[in-house]
Amino acid sequence: MKRCKEGWLTSVTALTLGICLSTASALDINHSKNESNSPFEFFKSGISAYKNGDKDQAVKALKYAADRGHPGANWKLARMYADGDGVVENDYEAYQFYVRIVQEGADPGSEDESYLSDALVEIASYLVTGIPNSPVKQDMPQARSLYLQAATNFGNPEAQYRLGKMLLNGDGGEKNPVQAARWFQLSARKGNPAAQAMLGNMLFQAGKTVRGLAMMTAAYEKAAPHDQTWIRQLQERAFAVSGEADRRTAISLASDIIKNDNGF
Repeated sequence: MKRCKEGWLTSVTALTLGICLSTASALDINHSKNESNSPFEFFKSGISAYKNGDKDQAVKALKYAADRGHPGANWKLARMYADGDGVVENDYEAYQFYVRIVQEGADPGSEDESYLSDALVEIASYLVTGIPNSPVKQDMPQARSLYLQAATNFGNPEAQYRLGKMLLNGDGGEKNPVQAARWFQLSARKGNPAAQAMLGNMLFQAGKTVRGLAMMTAAYEKAAPHDQTWIRQLQERAFAVSGEADRRTAISLASDIIKNDNGF
């Protein structure tokens, strides 16, 4: 039985998600569309066209596969619309493709679970801010619930990190620094630099100076450019109030953390 809207996905309601998916019509794909063509074949065709730079053809093939329930096709289209990659950027369109993945569900243990896990995280992220000029409004409690589902049921490190932030700040519910640290730790163990930085800062604030400094330093070195700015600010503030001996020890420890590639 698929993991779907029933059970732990009951909180993903049609009202909250604004489900009114646009139905793509049968597309004029430059393929022979007969009953033997499976959604997976069109998915492969779409990915091949995408890699070859023919994004118009990729969208057509992927939409054909997505309309027939292929989660990978829905996921790829969501990413393309979110990034404006070969199509006009449209967050609401991306959101709707993610919702399709949740609606379809996934067989436990299948590779499709990764699409479902990611879709829950992306839907939650849209609910954190809402999508301007769309039915999707800000809903922090619902976002927190979806992050919790992805973090708990799939061990998704990004969901664990974002859930930790919401618990730390009291977004969408009560503050819980203890639980925030737990989720940061779980995400950090999977190599998430942002979670490592947050956990490092919490350790530093709790008096574990060297360990905290080391984790923030390692996190900065491994983080993507869009995260490096805020991680650097945390690290510099901590270094500014630390003694020279602690700084030197932390820098040495950070090198070990980077080598181990897990934050511990």
